[in-house]
Amino acid sequence: MAEIHNYTINFGPQHPAAHGVLRLVLELDGEVIQRADPHVGLLHRATEKLAETKPFNQSIGYMDRLDYVSMMSNEHAYVLAIEKLLGVMPPIRAKYIRVMFDEITRILNHLLWLGAHALDIGAMTVFLYCFREREDLMDCYEAASGTRMHATYFRPGGVYRDLPSKMTQYQPSKWRSKKDIDRLNEKRSGSLLDFIEDFTQRFPKCVDEYETLLTDNRIWKQRTVGIGTISPERALALGFSGPMIRGSGIEWDLRKKQPYAVYDKLDFDIPVGKNGDCYDRYLVRIEEMRQANRIVKQCIDWLRHNPGPVMLEEHKITPPDRVSMKFGMESLIHHFKVFTEGFCVPEGEAYSIVESPKGEFGIYLISDGANKPYRMKIRPPGFAHLAGLDEMIRGHMIADVVAILSSQDIVFGEVDR
Repeated sequence: MAEIHNYTINFGPQHPAAHGVLRLVLELDGEVIQRADPHVGLLHRATEKLAETKPFNQSIGYMDRLDYVSMMSNEHAYVLAIEKLLGVMPPIRAKYIRVMFDEITRILNHLLWLGAHALDIGAMTVFLYCFREREDLMDCYEAASGTRMHATYFRPGGVYRDLPSKMTQYQPSKWRSKKDIDRLNEKRSGSLLDFIEDFTQRFPKCVDEYETLLTDNRIWKQRTVGIGTISPERALALGFSGPMIRGSGIEWDLRKKQPYAVYDKLDFDIPVGKNGDCYDRYLVRIEEMRQANRIVKQCIDWLRHNPGPVMLEEHKITPPDRVSMKFGMESLIHHFKVFTEGFCVPEGEAYSIVESPKGEFGIYLISDGANKPYRMKIRPPGFAHLAGLDEMIRGHMIADVVAILSSQDIVFGEVDR
């Protein structure tokens, strides 16, 4: 019987390591990959088209659902584009809150990535460690916005509300003893800022724990060193951004090169790799978590000493506060108009881009003067990274596909849109 070497297999869309609904058609010679053909579009939700049918302020929630691991970063790009068209600037306190939550989101994203990446490659414990810390940051999301994931917290003109002065407490229950409840509530006795500050003091030791498990682990290095290498020239040509391009040795970060919000007032470093392989991308993200923690600390310090408004007082764009809305007819009208019709945006076009945890996330808006976008185009970082997958995978084994795809930190909500 003839031995057949060349064959084609489907990797996904139901594969547990496909990081979403990716159908990857692999052409193999034995177990060596000759070609990889990514098929996208299995999660297409027509976000751009839907946004063109709704008032500007009603599409903020869609941004959370694009990359559902980097929620507030996506919102930031969208509200920046609207603010550009309106020609308004949010209050300085709102900018610091936005940056603080951008960096909390970066840590949340990298924790999920690290846990999933390690699990894909075969390290089980890291996943449980990472989710232990994610839980605290999810509580911060909930305290500020009222929801744990799809926050809809950033608004054109500022943020939805100021940071709460009290953290929610665990309630007595038959599942936990009083001693457990008291221990859990110990860190929650103060404000949200106190809770986040406590987290920033604990977090560097947590990152040390992840590194103890992985960084010098012989099996981890065998699975990631020299795997999925991409040169700086190719990374640049393929439109890579974020940790993908920094892992290849190019120091490109919008927070430094094209600062937005208050990043130009903050002190932090840009981690850069050398070899452009899975291991360098891992090291870059580990260091990014440390730097994000550093930025959050600076934001907490500023926010403690600088109270002030977090929303513009322009009620044609931003809703009035609840108290004036209950007692003033004009405020009630403004409130009703903002939440039903939204607001008309001057004719023009705007492109705003932020350094999301996965890379450059951009929103291109065209307004024809109406209350909804004439056109919207989203520039997700993951789409360009996926385009380079074939090049990164060729010549590797099937087991390496998992490591390489995972090192790209792909989320399909933003790729397929």
